[in-house]
Amino acid sequence: MSTIIDFENVSLAGLESSPVSKSLAGLRANESRYYKNKYNHDFTVSPVTKSKDILEYVNNILQIERDIKFHQSPLKHQIHS
Repeated sequence: MSTIIDFENVSLAGLESSPVSKSLAGLRANESRYYKNKYNHDFTVSPVTKSKDILEYVNNILQIERDIKFHQSPLKHQIHS
């Protein structure tokens, strides 16, 4: 199930396992505000367990086109606006 990110009431939900969760929550809220203002679209996240195909797709594109590979595992939620 997707969760809409509220940019007015910043939440740490899904970011608790990160040592910089407060900063990540602020960045995520900022992105949410940007998407809402620019596209009138709600910024959403979903559990990684429910979005493995999207995560794999994006990782493949980054690896093939930009030679970028992440060695860290994803946090609880994955962004897909």
